[in-house]
Amino acid sequence: MSATTEQRRDSILSQVYESGRVTIKNLAEGLGVSQATVRRDIRGLAQAGQVEIVHGGATLPRKSDFSFRSKAMRNIEAKRIIGKLAAQLVSQGDLIFMDSGTTCFQMVPFLKARQGLSIIANSARLALELDSPGLSVILLGGQYRPARMDTVGPMAQAALEQLRGYRAFIGVDGLSMDFGLTAGDIDSAAIYRQAIVNSRESILLADHGKFLSPSLFKIADFDKVSKVITDSPPPAEWQKFLKDHNISVIWPEKEQID
Repeated sequence: MSATTEQRRDSILSQVYESGRVTIKNLAEGLGVSQATVRRDIRGLAQAGQVEIVHGGATLPRKSDFSFRSKAMRNIEAKRIIGKLAAQLVSQGDLIFMDSGTTCFQMVPFLKARQGLSIIANSARLALELDSPGLSVILLGGQYRPARMDTVGPMAQAALEQLRGYRAFIGVDGLSMDFGLTAGDIDSAAIYRQAIVNSRESILLADHGKFLSPSLFKIADFDKVSKVITDSPPPAEWQKFLKDHNISVIWPEKEQID
């Protein structure tokens, strides 16, 4: 699988932020490049202060920020593009689920003027931003994570279990043809899995870096997905894979694979 240096490094950074530590061996296998190439990428990221080099891999810098704000600053333009495209799929009067990630958050500016829209969310930040007369927000209770301002755990999943008939917008941390949709932490994976299972349609939001390697925790298989929204055309092998699975792909040029 070919990828630019920028795409590889975006993917490496994403995995480091989600897992805390990555190995050169696993990165090379996931990215489809040599270990020497991964070492060069890690050295470049380390020189920029974005990772620390350790034996066999890389970790977060000692003073790292796991917060929503830190994640929101990564690939910001790609997320804005995806957020706008995703919002175009939402109609007046829709019932939707939006996850607590930074890509879904970019849908907010394009939804605030809508009327009669109901939104299920596990994010307090999202609920606050969606405070608008025409919108109704159902905020799931559960274990609160202050850094991310979201709710997870059995109580949040139990609340979501009572709901049906919505369209789910899910921002994944990684994709794998074999492993499916993935998240960087087990709690997010669990609630996103529940959201997908109960939805009438599931739509993935994934920037270009998410096609390069999976994260640690499985969310679901691709048979639960109807559309993928991304910021640029996916690699050719991914386009074929998604077409074979009857999944539409949407990117800014408005090209679509049906």
